[in-house]
Order: sequence, then structure tokens, then C-alpha cells
Amino acid sequence: MCSSDLGRHLPLVMIVTTTFATWFGSETVLGIPAKFVAGGLNSVVEDPFGAGTCLILVGLFFAGKLYKMTLLTISDYYRERYGRGIEVVCSLIIILSYLGWVSAQVTALGLVFNLLSGGTISIPVGMVLGTASILAYTLFGGMWSVAVTDFIQMIILVVGLAIIAVFAAGQAGGADKVIALATSKELFKFLPEPDFGQVMFFLAAAITMMFGSIPQQDVFQRVMSAKDVKAATRGPVIGGISYILFAFVPMFLVTSALIIMPEQAETLIKEDPQKVIPTLVMEKMPFVMQVLFFGALLSALKSTASATLLAPSVTFVENIWRQFFPRMGDKRELWTMRVAVLVFSVCVCAYAIALQGTPIYDMVSGAYQVTLVGAFVPLVAGLYWTRATTQGAVFSIVLGILAWLLFLMTSAGATFPAQLAGFLMAIVGMVVGSLGPQALKNRHGSHHHVVGVLAHAERGGGADHHLLRAANQGLLHLCVGAQGSGANGAHFHLATRRFFHLLCKHFGRAAEASFVSQPTLSTQLKKLEDEIGMALVERARAGGAGVGSSGGSADAILAGA
Repeated sequence: MCSSDLGRHLPLVMIVTTTFATWFGSETVLGIPAKFVAGGLNSVVEDPFGAGTCLILVGLFFAGKLYKMTLLTISDYYRERYGRGIEVVCSLIIILSYLGWVSAQVTALGLVFNLLSGGTISIPVGMVLGTASILAYTLFGGMWSVAVTDFIQMIILVVGLAIIAVFAAGQAGGADKVIALATSKELFKFLPEPDFGQVMFFLAAAITMMFGSIPQQDVFQRVMSAKDVKAATRGPVIGGISYILFAFVPMFLVTSALIIMPEQAETLIKEDPQKVIPTLVMEKMPFVMQVLFFGALLSALKSTASATLLAPSVTFVENIWRQFFPRMGDKRELWTMRVAVLVFSVCVCAYAIALQGTPIYDMVSGAYQVTLVGAFVPLVAGLYWTRATTQGAVFSIVLGILAWLLFLMTSAGATFPAQLAGFLMAIVGMVVGSLGPQALKNRHGSHHHVVGVLAHAERGGGADHHLLRAANQGLLHLCVGAQGSGANGAHFHLATRRFFHLLCKHFGRAAEASFVSQPTLSTQLKKLEDEIGMALVERARAGGAGVGSSGGSADAILAGA
């Protein structure tokens, strides 16, 4: 149900397609054109420009660092950098942000079912049906099904919308006429007027999804699923650029509608601009084009919604539920994950029904404000500022969220954007909290304490639940670190050798503590070797194995592997 299911085998082309397909959702097909036709490019700076730039930034500045850390979830980073308290808080922030995003996809599905049925199926009932259809393959297929369907759905999406755009251009009298109309209406105007208020709100809109979308589990899952660092870093960049460019296709379609059905389009723009393109296709295009469009639309909705149903569920189970039940076995974890997906689906559907009438674009853009003010600054500071502390993270989160809520709930938000105020205060909180006197202890996550745990076990303390995390997740941390250079590399190399020395002497206890069988743990070790491209154990002819050093020598015999 998470990125680890894939074993890091997705090639570059699938990383590109799955990031693109996840980003290309209801807001792109319905929300962006609705905002564009009303206010031009200036009104859609948040999405696609901010959203696409987010993927580019992930590839350039975040993917490489996070990929080498081999974390299971993005929230694992907060635990390892700042401690478990920050992990839980940031996990809740990330999960909360998904409500708006997934609700937007569910709202669009309700609209599609309503239009296709000629009004027979109401929008709320359509939302329920759409949620159930997404839930089906997400619940039982996991991350692999999401990646495969994203690949197929992107092909349908790109081909379908491209054909429809060509057909619409023909109906409008040529693409040049469509572009000329958009130019005459100043729809291509991007930059705001040189006014302080307009500039601030423009900047706030730009960074909301540009930065707020970075600390998201769905993006992280795709980065972690790449087969190598090259795919992890290049995939999001190519996917982001492709997303920005292809987002112009729906904008072209809605502009074409102004020529093909001018009076009807103007009426729909006043009532519900999200219906302009679906109405154009249903009333002015042949059946084949209708199949292509709604097939492409459903592909976009399902690829986005499936990813965004899975991601918060993984975060909840791994980073919140495990705080209370650290010794979950594999079967229980899978069952808990499926229950979490189901519960989150119900919450999303109820939330979407409650917000019926809210524009899809606003639902998506509003979802990322909470991660912008609460989770983004601690992530960046932790990765690029060595002086960032747990106290700094606490100050950043508290001040960022408080400032955001203050501006959001008062008249101050009308003169200065709430999310920008929260973002600036989050930066202030991180700097002041990290550089000031440290009243709060600087904490780190479990994998930083593996060496201490091993020492305890070697003294006779036994293999406790910490060894579970070491055996199942921490191994790769240590192994990647062993390949480093300098003091840190030497430290991790020593930790690696000590861990495997202990593992070899107490393999049965390690498997027992991991709540898996010895063959299962042995298989995990073999997969780990394949992933990092180096031998960790040297398997003897008699069925034993020894821990391999960098020089290929054996330190001990692994009985029962």
C-alpha cells in the first residue's frame, strides 16, 4: 500500500507519467479553464504555474536528498530531524490538506455523473458513486495499481484532449482565431498591476501550491518508487514542465467555446463556468468526441483521486497509528491501511457534499495553505540549514498556523493574504526558535539511535521493537550511509557492520522482533541488496550466510537464513 510495495523499480518514463497524471486532475480540466475564461492567466498563477513549478522544485532540490534517505513516508523525515512530536503534528497537517484536494476530484465526479445522466443522477449521488469507483482499485490494488493505471490514464488523457482540441479548433475556424480572441480579451495577461495589494495576493497565490504541495505524501511516494536517483530527480522536473504546457489545452477549449457557442458560453460563465467545456462537448461534438472527452476526464479524476486517497492513509498508519501500536504485524498493518483508506474516503465524500457549490479550483488551492504555513518551512530548514532545531520547528509551526488563522478569520485577510502572512511568520519562528536559547530539547528520530540500541542488545537487552524498525526500514539508511565519505560515512559504516554482526548472531530473535518469519526477513535482505546494488550477506553452501564487508570478507555466519 505504499512506495515500498514497488521495490523502487519504476523507470523514468513511469515516474514522469505518474507525477503528471496525479497533478492533472479535476481542477486542470474543469477548474483552470473556468478561472482562465473569467480572469485570464493572472487568475491561474496558482495552478498550473505554481503546481507545475512545485514538481520542478521537488526534482531539483528535494528528490535527491530524500531518495537517499530511503524514508517510508515524508513524515518520517520530520521524526528523524525533529522528533516524534513534530512528526505527528506535520502528519496531521498533511492529512488535513488532502481533504480539500480529494474533495475536488469527488465533486468533479459528481458533476460528470450528473451531466452524463441528463440530471437523473444528482450531484451528491454522483459523488458517492465516484468515491466508490475510486475506492475499489485503490483499496485492493495499492501503489502498484495506481502507478500502472496512471501510466494508462495519462495516455488516454493526452491523446483524448489533444484530438478534442484539434476538433474544436476546426469548429471555431482555426486555432489562430481562438488565440486572437483570447488576446483581444486580454486573457494572456499574466503579471498583476503595479499595486502593493495585487502584487502580494499574486505572490501568495503563486507560492501556495508551489511550496505548499512539496510536503505531500503522493509526490514523495512517486519519488521513492523510482529505480534510481536519476529517475527520482528528472521525473518530477519533466512531469512538471509537461503539466504546465498541457494545461493550456483545456484553456484553449474553453476559449473555443466562446466562438462555437457564444451566447450559451456567456450564460454558463455567469452561472457555473465549470460546465462550459462539458456542455461544449455534449452539445456541439459527435459521440466519438464525447467518449474521448469523458474518458480523458475520468482518467484524470481517477488517477489524481486514487493517489490522494492512498497517500494520507499511508501517512496516518505509519506516522500516527504506529505511535500507539508499534508492533503491528504485516497482516494487521495491511488491514489497518485498508480501513484507513475506507474511513478517509467516507470523510472526503461527506466533506465534498457539505461544500457543494464551492468552485473546484478554490477547493484545491485552499487545501495547500495549511501545509504551506505549517509543514514547508521545517522541511526546507531541516534539509538545508544545519542549525535548525526541534524548538525552531515548534515555533515555526505554531506561529505560522496562528498567523494564518488570524488573517483568515479577521478583516486583515482582505488587505494582506493569510497564507503569505503565515508563511512569513513560519520563517521567523524557525529562525528565532533555532537561534535563541533552547528551552526545548533538540530531538531526532529512531534511526539516529540504532547504534545505541545495538549496544543495548549486545549487552543482553534483547531485540526489542526498535529492532523491528531497524530490520524493516533502517537497514537501507545504514547501508546508503556506509557508502558515504568522511566522518559520517565512517560512522554509518561502523553502524552497518555492528548491526549485521548482531543480526547474524540473533537472526531468529531479529525476525521475531520484526513480527515476520525468518525466511521473510531473509527475503527482505535480498531485496535490499538488489535495491542498493551491493552484497550485504555472503550465503554459504550449507545454507548459512556471512556479513559481507566492503571488501567481501565475512564477519559471522547467519544461521537459519
